[in-house]
Amino acid sequence: MLNETKVVGLPLSRIDGPLKVSGSAKYAADHGGHGMLHGYAVPATVATGRIVDIETGLAERFPGVIKIYTHENRPRAAEDDDKWKDAVALPGHPFRPLENDRILYDGQPIAMVVAESFEAARDAASLVRVRYIAEQPHTDLGREQTRSYVPPQPRREEFVPPEPRGDPQGAFADAPFKISSEYRLEGEYHNPMELFASTVLWEKDGFLTVHDKTQGSQNSRDYICNVFELDPEKVTVKNSFVGGAFGSGLRPKHQLFLAVMAALDLKQSVKVEMSRREMFYLTWRPATVQTVSLAADREGRLLSVMHHALQATSRYEDYQENVVNWSGLAYRCDNVRLSYGLAELDVSTPGDMRAPGAATGVTALEMAMDELAYEVGIDPVELRLRNFATRDQNRDKQFTSKALDACYREGAARFGWNSRSFAPRSMRDGNDLVGWGMATGIWEATIMPAEAKVRLSADGKAAVSAAASDIGTGTYTVLGQVAAEALGVPLDDVTVLIGDSSLPKTGVEGGSWTAASSGSAVQAASDAVRNTLLKHAKSMPNSPFGQASQDEVTLAEGRLVLDRNHQVGVSIGDIMDAAGVSFIEEHGKVAPDQEQAKKFISYTHSAVFVEVKVDEELGVPRVTRVVSAVAGGRVLNPKTARSQILGGVVMGIGMALHEEGMVDHRTGRIMNHNMAEYHMPAHADVEDIEVIFVHEEDDKVSPIGAKGLGEIGIIGVAAAVSNAIFHATGKRIRYFPMTIDKILETSEEVRRSA
Repeated sequence: MLNETKVVGLPLSRIDGPLKVSGSAKYAADHGGHGMLHGYAVPATVATGRIVDIETGLAERFPGVIKIYTHENRPRAAEDDDKWKDAVALPGHPFRPLENDRILYDGQPIAMVVAESFEAARDAASLVRVRYIAEQPHTDLGREQTRSYVPPQPRREEFVPPEPRGDPQGAFADAPFKISSEYRLEGEYHNPMELFASTVLWEKDGFLTVHDKTQGSQNSRDYICNVFELDPEKVTVKNSFVGGAFGSGLRPKHQLFLAVMAALDLKQSVKVEMSRREMFYLTWRPATVQTVSLAADREGRLLSVMHHALQATSRYEDYQENVVNWSGLAYRCDNVRLSYGLAELDVSTPGDMRAPGAATGVTALEMAMDELAYEVGIDPVELRLRNFATRDQNRDKQFTSKALDACYREGAARFGWNSRSFAPRSMRDGNDLVGWGMATGIWEATIMPAEAKVRLSADGKAAVSAAASDIGTGTYTVLGQVAAEALGVPLDDVTVLIGDSSLPKTGVEGGSWTAASSGSAVQAASDAVRNTLLKHAKSMPNSPFGQASQDEVTLAEGRLVLDRNHQVGVSIGDIMDAAGVSFIEEHGKVAPDQEQAKKFISYTHSAVFVEVKVDEELGVPRVTRVVSAVAGGRVLNPKTARSQILGGVVMGIGMALHEEGMVDHRTGRIMNHNMAEYHMPAHADVEDIEVIFVHEEDDKVSPIGAKGLGEIGIIGVAAAVSNAIFHATGKRIRYFPMTIDKILETSEEVRRSA
């Protein structure tokens, strides 16, 4: 563990903040150079079918146009599927831009215009004429349920539902209290601030420097090298700053392929930036239909849990999420059946979107738990406490830590839950019906293999380097804090270099594992620096460290000192002078503990409490208060961590009330592919949000004791909003998003039945 008397754990501002707020931070599309060409993709205007003819003559004559690429003249690329599979690829056949005349989804890139300016490329692209043979699209998940299937090849073994335990059907049939409901979620679409873009700087000696919007620079580099058979030593991918991603940037997008393809073909630098409309043809949270059945005894103890989920995927890849498994471990129950299936649609492959799987599956479970609470007549918090799980029954493993009970207790106290009346429609504020709802959140806490280098100079300055990404989560800052504390230097004296494929290896930034993984690698490298300093110090004449072991020394205020007595020590500069070196650089490396994983498993937990107010006549819902209590192990920086939870809560509000991709199933086309008609929470939709980090110590989850916080903020929020709307209105809405029309319809039903 780190010394908590220093900078780790302090709410420090982001070290990259001044660059961002001043506009000095350069994102993927901000890079350029003399002679830069610009590419603009032409999207398909049918959802499925074939291209009969592409007429490019008029576009080719447009001033400034250099070349137009289609499936008829696309330069050679790899033929083997494996060459197209990136580090987080799915089972199936990865999408290959401009490969043939087949249309797989609405908005698929079918041509790219390269011109001397962005405007020329864009305007010329509008002149490309395409004739299709359109086929009947199948984009409605509800209609395709009968064609569902179990994916033959799992994306990850952990996503496969475990074998049933006990007798869930028999226990359900015999139970005194039971509920069974269907929950539907329409597709949600990523809309990060930064558009996807790739700037490829071509050099005459064959080297490429690529600035890419990605969550993994090394993943993008390897993808490029495999597809185009390039020497990895001649390709560098950089993503120094990433303007939001949360899953959308895990896999390389088609603009990267198109930009590199054109740069290699034309032997010039090329930039390709997507439009906002094109962002809707990429990564999206898939439409999902779930059925959850719960049964309990007269004390509210679970007797049976059954959860089935059906998700949309594309025709060319089997996108899969861990949707149902949470229902087998969130609460104690001996009779459980979990199942999961896919349905192929004429759509682009879905992708990971903040807390993929859990944001969907836990939402259904937590809505069902609220329904069960009312069926039994028990307070929703009390129901969860009575079914508190002390181990993961799915895998029969111990939790490394679990402070969820403290989340319930502290969150409820801060929210004032004890003042809640149990009966629906029993709380009012003028014309508003007031509802209080809550839900549990859970997410896996893991570390991934990661490496880092730490350099300490004689003047006390330090540098940290790793290929890790910062998608707005504060990676720059927390890695700097870990190094500063371990080396005993001020944070201002630490330079953090990340977002470069040439730096020490890390995985993609996703799954809430970056801070714990790369942070632990930085800690390991810093410890190695200290140990090397000790080795040099022992060689000095009259060294005070002659008998000192590695565990008995530390670095503080520019000196190597005895841990038990900081008065005994030698300055870093003097040690390096004596050793004849100007700096010490060491390499750190971490990986999951496979032996520990046989017995233990780690999760981050939360309890979310929500207040909504619903205008009784107009049906307008407002989320007026949220309290999110989180148990995330050791919090490295409460300020950046709080920002993560705030962002997750806002996304959860969007999931509950706003976000909905509207597809015309007659044509298979997305109709609201813009920021005006795809609704997301705005300032007026977000009121009071309070974040609590409950104390939780965990000496097994990661070497620095940290759990991930990027995903947990959204999990349970949509369910808590739904549960609050039920408490306010007396009617369950199980179809997301819960828009005004649904509330008005259900409210009228409640009034008629009263």
